[in-house]
Amino acid sequence: PNVLRALALRPDHLLAWWRYYDPLMRGEGKLSRAEREMIALVVSRLNDCEYCLASHSAYLRELTGDPTLPDRIVANWRRVEELSDRERALLAFAEAMTLDSARLEPEDLEALRSVGLDDEAIFEAAEVAAMFNYTNRLLNALGVKPNREYYFRGR
Repeated sequence: PNVLRALALRPDHLLAWWRYYDPLMRGEGKLSRAEREMIALVVSRLNDCEYCLASHSAYLRELTGDPTLPDRIVANWRRVEELSDRERALLAFAEAMTLDSARLEPEDLEALRSVGLDDEAIFEAAEVAAMFNYTNRLLNALGVKPNREYYFRGR
């Protein structure tokens, strides 16, 4: 993947990034892998990260078997009818965290708790959103473009 090629300029930093990213996105957690990928897409759309939009759309297509779900989430997740209340709460939180994290209020966390998320799940959602805010900005700054195959995977 082009992300690894770009970050390989500093192998020690690449390794540190991967050691955080891989268990966060692929390991066991309170959030499903699909929920984590949805958060990645919402954050990446807000940050206009072409690389992450392409790659994480591919991952979500593969996880869900739905060839259009990622495109619909990116276009306007609020209009995706089949999203659960839990998914909507997670995406609203990721959006608020990305747009203005300093303005998050206790009510924002309560909205997550009201759909069954505990503190560990909320922490995980915040970690995913934070990871993609960092990664999006880094890849945008470096001009990293998506691997072509991402556009075809899961379709």
